[in-house]
Amino acid sequence: MEIEWLLNYNPVLLALGATIFTWFITASGSSMVFFFKTINQKILNSMLGFAAGVMIAASFWSLLKPAIEMSEQSSNLPWAPAVIGFLSGGAFLLIVDKILPHLHMGLSIDDAEGIKTTWKRSILLVIAITLHNIPEGLAVGVAFGALANNPDTGMLAGAIALAFGIGLQNFPEGAAVSIPLRREGLSRLKAFNYGQLSGIVEPIAGVTGAYLVLTITPLLPYALSFAAGAMIFVVVEELIPESQTGNETDFSTIGAMLGFAVMMFLDVALG
Repeated sequence: MEIEWLLNYNPVLLALGATIFTWFITASGSSMVFFFKTINQKILNSMLGFAAGVMIAASFWSLLKPAIEMSEQSSNLPWAPAVIGFLSGGAFLLIVDKILPHLHMGLSIDDAEGIKTTWKRSILLVIAITLHNIPEGLAVGVAFGALANNPDTGMLAGAIALAFGIGLQNFPEGAAVSIPLRREGLSRLKAFNYGQLSGIVEPIAGVTGAYLVLTITPLLPYALSFAAGAMIFVVVEELIPESQTGNETDFSTIGAMLGFAVMMFLDVALG
């Protein structure tokens, strides 16, 4: 596939287009609520495991590995940007997790995290999903922003692979948001709207990440690692625990393995 022509476009516009794509896939997944009212727990576990596998693979192949390679060419301490950025990304999500009110699927409203609030259960559930869409959008934005510094087809293909991989896991993720919301008592339309709205932060985070990288070029290795750290935090804090619901944990494990393999294939084959 010839993609060189995309290099003529501003990386911020490319990041916007890519994250609009990932949001659209989230909305497509959320539309499953119009066809199903419930979702089998094994399928839900598999979906969440798949999303975790994609994010773990993307964190290394699409973010940490390029960050380390860039640092090796320009720094006496090539490990420093990757380590500092990675831990900073996790720390940032930890702080947001402690402040912003949200509720994980399957828990009582009494178990809501963050600052205490009187917000409805459905709102708290959507915020929890929205939180882990932020680093996904940021990762895609930073990957496209890197094109300003290294405008070659390999870097572009890697960014496209990342956007495609994130979009791929957003479909089951969208369904995994909207269908449980329907089970919470929301109408199909409301459940769909809340589900797709959880992904609208991805274009915002994507454009922000790309713009920051373009504005402050030396930040690139740190930004790539920051996005990786934020995504790994989400995987360990939310996706893996939520995918272990019930006794059939093999399905979440298989889903995670498949997700990792698919993302690794996309990044190595296209990147």
